[in-house]
Amino acid sequence: MKFDADTLNSFLKTPMILEEGENFPVYSRFYRSKPEPQELAAQLCIPGRGFELNADGLPLKILRKNLTTLAQTRSILSLSNLVPTSHTSNITLDRARLIFGIIQKMDMKLGYIISAQISMIAQHDSFRFVFLALITALCKARGVISDSLTLESLGPSINVAYAKKNYWNLDDLSVTFRG
Repeated sequence: MKFDADTLNSFLKTPMILEEGENFPVYSRFYRSKPEPQELAAQLCIPGRGFELNADGLPLKILRKNLTTLAQTRSILSLSNLVPTSHTSNITLDRARLIFGIIQKMDMKLGYIISAQISMIAQHDSFRFVFLALITALCKARGVISDSLTLESLGPSINVAYAKKNYWNLDDLSVTFRG
């Protein structure tokens, strides 16, 4: 079974969309442009909050509690479905770029991002279960029959009720919930 970028893009129905004359999708160009951390923080954080700096004054992380509610919900998408990690309380500069790209609805190579993560995890000595629902769905689509009664399923969808319960940042005055 293949887990390459093209196979995953086809399965996820996320074709790579390129603008005329471009070789990379919008997100890849944005990522390579190395946007200023202050600009990312201004879009992702509650006003007055941003990146914590390291000893050299370079951006180190954003505490997830400093993200807007919208950025927090998109961070969970990135943390659980695109670039899994067990460390979820801080947002690195790379993850901030990814969250910004998701919020801005930039076309990105999702298959490539996921394939790279699967490959990286497979090549390291760490033992982590990631992308289980995706792998299960790919196996089912290829006709693989499991003798197990337990198959991974997708978690609950992120809707308003779920976000309000788990990720609504009370310091984020830009979000209001009706009712």
